[in-house]
Amino acid sequence: MNSIILFMKRNIKLVIVTILLSVSLFAFSAYEKSKSSSHDPEKDKLLIELLMFVIERGHYDPASIDDNLSKGIYKDFIDALDPSRRYFIQSDIDKFAKHETLIDDQIKNKEFTFFDLAYSTYVKRMEESQKFYKDILDEPIDYNVNESINTDYEKMPFAKNESELKERWRKQIKLSTLSSLTDKIKLQEEDKSENKKIKSFEELEKETRESSLKTLDDYFKFISELDRNDWFGVFVNAISSRFDPHTNYMAPDDKERFDVSISGKFEGIGARLQKKNDFTEITELISGGPAWRGKELEPGDVILKVAQGDGEPVDISGMRLDNVVKKIKGPKGTEVRLTVKKVDGTIKVISLIRDMVETEETYAKSSVVERNGVKYGIIYLPKFYIDFENKDSRDAGKDVAIEVERLKQQGVSGIIMDVRDNGGGSLKTAVDITGLFIEQGPVVQIKSAGTKKEVLYDRDAKVQWDGPLVVMVNNFSASASEILAAAIQDYKRGIVIGSKQTYGKGTVQNVIDLNQFVRGNTVGDLGALKTTTQKFYRINGGSTQLEGVSSDVVMPDRYSHINIGERDLENAMPWSKIDAAPYDTWKKQVNFEKALQNSKSRMALNEHFQLIEKNAKWTKERKDAAVYSLKFDEFKKEQEKIEAESKTFKPITDYQNDLKFKPIPEDEVVMQKDESFKEKRERWFESLSKDIYVEEALNVLDDLQGKPVTKGDINLKKKVVKSK
Repeated sequence: MNSIILFMKRNIKLVIVTILLSVSLFAFSAYEKSKSSSHDPEKDKLLIELLMFVIERGHYDPASIDDNLSKGIYKDFIDALDPSRRYFIQSDIDKFAKHETLIDDQIKNKEFTFFDLAYSTYVKRMEESQKFYKDILDEPIDYNVNESINTDYEKMPFAKNESELKERWRKQIKLSTLSSLTDKIKLQEEDKSENKKIKSFEELEKETRESSLKTLDDYFKFISELDRNDWFGVFVNAISSRFDPHTNYMAPDDKERFDVSISGKFEGIGARLQKKNDFTEITELISGGPAWRGKELEPGDVILKVAQGDGEPVDISGMRLDNVVKKIKGPKGTEVRLTVKKVDGTIKVISLIRDMVETEETYAKSSVVERNGVKYGIIYLPKFYIDFENKDSRDAGKDVAIEVERLKQQGVSGIIMDVRDNGGGSLKTAVDITGLFIEQGPVVQIKSAGTKKEVLYDRDAKVQWDGPLVVMVNNFSASASEILAAAIQDYKRGIVIGSKQTYGKGTVQNVIDLNQFVRGNTVGDLGALKTTTQKFYRINGGSTQLEGVSSDVVMPDRYSHINIGERDLENAMPWSKIDAAPYDTWKKQVNFEKALQNSKSRMALNEHFQLIEKNAKWTKERKDAAVYSLKFDEFKKEQEKIEAESKTFKPITDYQNDLKFKPIPEDEVVMQKDESFKEKRERWFESLSKDIYVEEALNVLDDLQGKPVTKGDINLKKKVVKSK
């Protein structure tokens, strides 16, 4: 999720920290040496020295450099090298274990005995593994044997010997080829074209082995091109991430990619990825990108294979994240096909056309809906954007103010503020937007290590909208979104509805270029460190860290029973509390408690929400499944059962309400002139007409203004089982 962007001119404390670092590190001079190879031991020492110095003095709450930290680094680095337990054997681990509590001392002494041992052993095991997979794929695979594989690698012990290791390779390759073979047979059965060539089972089996062999050859070729510096960067990250999940070392290439991503100008599918064991998981969809527009990919989906256009899908399990990114990225207008495992366990092939992220889609937009003679407005904000360097650029705070004014001109009786899937952005804009709905007062509290708290206020007594207000959130509303929702909730200014809780990211990060601290640098680019420098708190004193913001009205979604968010990250910083800031709750809300109770009662009776809750429990059950049959008939039967079960939840995506969402007049004028803009707005209106959560938000607005909700508004049973 996006880090909160602080209005740095106001944060003098961080500037002082940076000055202290600069003065202290000015003594670090570049090491004058001619390098005989790409590996420079002195550069490694300097990097570690800088890293620890910056973390110890700049991190919000740095952990002690002790045996506990050492154990964490040990675990993380072994997991990074061998997440699926397919390279190291137990005798390797026995050798490594001698260093488990010594890494902290090695860091202090700037020696890398553990790293050198693990790295050299890894290179050796990688070379040996190439013979394993070549031997396995050289002969036809027998899919009639009744055997299974457990893919819960985290709980799996390391192989006792090379024989057991090769057996793991055999089963993993068999699972991969079996999945591909099943897909090929299914596609052939579904192909209704004339003059199609029917391939035999044996032909398709051979094709899957050849494809798997090419994939593994490409993977090992890529690995062989990585040098010690690449793996040392992984080791450095194993150190930095032990302080908290958002403190990360960025090697020079990573820093360059980060700079590109924050500029918002890139071609691709518009998704953020992360490694989880051997797999690549979608963590966030970028507003305006092809994946976001397509609405088929979701956070939590795991990418299994990548295909270029009509090309053969490439299995990416075990592949390094940067190599996966290279396969998914590509020129605008080209097609990439992703085979993904959905959070409910179903397998789906999703086709996407690469494109530039559409900047217009990242800005605030509004719509008007009328029912029973009453008009309401909805404002959708994908992120809290601002550009401090360019005064003429768009500003989320100003844009939302404009949308509120336009909705007022349309005579709306209530407003929905939709920050679902909003990963955050500028803290300043979150304060400004909150100020549109409250009288002057505190909005958020910020605390740096060892300093007094700072309270950010809305100092404008003007209230731009004082009518009924609903804030919509979900599991992926983070950072600035949580500040807005928390402030509205603490003031009792409006009702927060959505997921059980928001993402739970209550920390602030800053990116520090490590090169700035080295005088006369001749060792080369040292990269950068993104580190946690502050925590922010609600005005009631509680942190949003881990706990997020709990919705006033909890609405079930498919993630209801899955840990998604900061609480799912290992080593996340704890929840904490500070003194509350003085504030007065909103006094004009007369139907607040009644609206809450009415909404809860409606959802308890709504069959569609009941189906969503049932789907959430099934999704949790499927996500935890880790054992797969490797017998063709059984595997196929299992997949068909999952697919049949998933179809029972199809009414969720087929849902339609009777609401007609319309553009505000200003947008209508643009729609008449710009076909692309018109198409995007109409697509948004269509998605709103399928959104039961928006429908319930409108019911809450009815309750807040004392309007009785009719049976038609409740929508208990109609269209629930409708399926296209």
